[in-house]
Amino acid sequence: MKNISPKHVGILLGVAYGVIIRVIWELDQLNGFGGLVTISFMFIVPFVIGFIRIYFEYKVKDELTAGEMTVIAWQPIFVFLLASIVTLLEGSICVLIALPAFMFFSSLGGLTAGYGLKHFKNKPGTLSCVALIPLIIAPVEINYLQLSNVYTIENTIIIDASPSHVWGELGNVNHIDKDELPFSFTQLMGVPAPVSAKMSGANVGSVRTSIWEKNVKFNEVITEWSINEKMSYRFEIDPDTIPDTSLDKHVKLGGDYFSPLTGFYKINHLENGKSELILSTTVQDNTNFGVYSRIWGEFIFRDFHTSLLKLMKARAEV
Repeated sequence: MKNISPKHVGILLGVAYGVIIRVIWELDQLNGFGGLVTISFMFIVPFVIGFIRIYFEYKVKDELTAGEMTVIAWQPIFVFLLASIVTLLEGSICVLIALPAFMFFSSLGGLTAGYGLKHFKNKPGTLSCVALIPLIIAPVEINYLQLSNVYTIENTIIIDASPSHVWGELGNVNHIDKDELPFSFTQLMGVPAPVSAKMSGANVGSVRTSIWEKNVKFNEVITEWSINEKMSYRFEIDPDTIPDTSLDKHVKLGGDYFSPLTGFYKINHLENGKSELILSTTVQDNTNFGVYSRIWGEFIFRDFHTSLLKLMKARAEV
């Protein structure tokens, strides 16, 4: 062990710290003391990992630039996230969502360690105290902080077709070939693509069953049905019927943290026989990530909306 350089010790300890916290905080017995979908894990744990990395880097190089502190702190983050995917602790969707936050806060931790060691004497126990921060904050966050948020995402597209032609594409959606959907970042992330949709009727109370890839299926109960004008619905999603292999469990539709509530398609008649199609979804976000979570939620749904609207446009204009 004494032959291992402090640099490598910093990487190994940073990764080990992240893995240990990751594993123990998912234990059911520790529900009230920590969790993965928390500010403590998403923001503070990477801060500590970055701090650990630069703390040991400083032992061999005490003249680090801000840029070096920022970038070197990413090393254990990349190893930790890669290990999480390889060992199936996390899926690609969660890792991609976490990556920007992990990189940013590990850099903050690295800068804190670098400038702290540069301007203040390294006191015994400093590293241990920093490592304990998430363990102290997490129980307070889980038991007393609730930042549940509901927001609406809306997208529009102009279609060179009459409202009646557009309406005919909304309820029942025939099998969607892969080449009908435009490239989207959500599919690149691993989010299943839509396959088809079937209506049980043509009025309020009817059920529209949406089928996606990877055996994802959920219902949309029609709450408003105005022919050639508007179709509104309420999502009914049983998370237990969605395979864990289709969507990462922390972002599973209808799960504990993230779920669409309602939505609608609205058609506005335009001049020259054209139509404006609006797709809207209202989402509930039960994470404590605030703005960060909303940015990702809006980005993913807007990307998904755009794919669906382009599909409807292509089919209606044929």
